[in-house]
Amino acid sequence: MTRFDPSSIRAVIFDMDGLLLDSERIAYELGRESSLHLGLPWDHDVAMRMIGSNSRDGYQLLRDAFGPDFPIEAHQAEFGRRYEIAIEEGRFPLKPGVHELFDLIEQLGLPRAVATSTRRSRALPKLAHTGLLERLSGVVGGDEVSAGKPAPDIYLAAAQLIDVPIADCLVLEDSNTGVRGGLAAGARVVMVPDMLSPAEDVLARGVPVMKDLFEVATALAAGRGNS
Repeated sequence: MTRFDPSSIRAVIFDMDGLLLDSERIAYELGRESSLHLGLPWDHDVAMRMIGSNSRDGYQLLRDAFGPDFPIEAHQAEFGRRYEIAIEEGRFPLKPGVHELFDLIEQLGLPRAVATSTRRSRALPKLAHTGLLERLSGVVGGDEVSAGKPAPDIYLAAAQLIDVPIADCLVLEDSNTGVRGGLAAGARVVMVPDMLSPAEDVLARGVPVMKDLFEVATALAAGRGNS
């Protein structure tokens, strides 16, 4: 792991799906079920490339893979129907170590925001159901910025929301797309992989890779003199 120096971090910006919530596998399955239900093609590699992207960019990947006639609206409606049911049923559990990391961040007095590719109307109930919403200083959804990850827009918006310079923010991400966006924004970035391994360009940039949020908490505490 590349050395991680959290001594001057003034805020933490979290991705949500795959980082705080164990939701990427559920979204993958819902996308696959939607395609099968509609008699549409489904490709594992394409689905994996969609991880970390907002819905607009994700559906462009489907159109690029399956042609301009791919019925985006029909798939989006079916996926959305299934996804909303999953939210109502509370099927998106927390990843291990979330509460422990939040406890530490609150103890350190650091503002904390979520910058998620998920649209705001879906992100808020997911965070509320797990008890995280009330522990956040702010949330920026993927539909609230003009360009999705790996563009830096959402991280810059989150930093502005909590009034901390992006260079003083730690961005925690599980996807290569998210990591690239955090780097483009000028943040300090740590990757906690979920369904995707770190890409070669991410490793080449020296991005620290940690196995889970417990390891992030341990590194943050040690770097702040709380070990």
